[in-house]
Amino acid sequence: MNIVITRKYYTSKSTVGEMVVDGKFECYTLEDVVRVFKIFGSTAIPMGCYNVALTYSPRFGKTMPLIEDVRGFTGVRIHCGNKAEDTEGCILVGSNYNKQKPDWISSSKDAYVDLYEKLIAAASNEEHITLEIIDTERGMLI
Repeated sequence: MNIVITRKYYTSKSTVGEMVVDGKFECYTLEDVVRVFKIFGSTAIPMGCYNVALTYSPRFGKTMPLIEDVRGFTGVRIHCGNKAEDTEGCILVGSNYNKQKPDWISSSKDAYVDLYEKLIAAASNEEHITLEIIDTERGMLI
């Protein structure tokens, strides 16, 4: 399974992107701000390619997608949430995004359930799950 997140909308509070799974639009994503220098709990992970595993999260108390080997970060997950305050470097998913409310995605639980079902199916079929993050902004906020 190949997941691609293209970061598209940048504010001083968050970064919103579009997630595509195996070539088809899946949902919107919301992350912390993309920065040159990391601020703990307030910085999006670096663009690049990562492996994704389904592992138990002690913090959330259930099995969830873990983005592996993110340089300078630990415990980066894909999970539910609507705003940057709901993440500390993780990727939030939501079915809806409105540019009039630029730091918010909605229908997060629905988007997460749909994505998680696909991830479980891929893992059950022993498919390798990869995530590529593409940054479309030329200048980063610092």
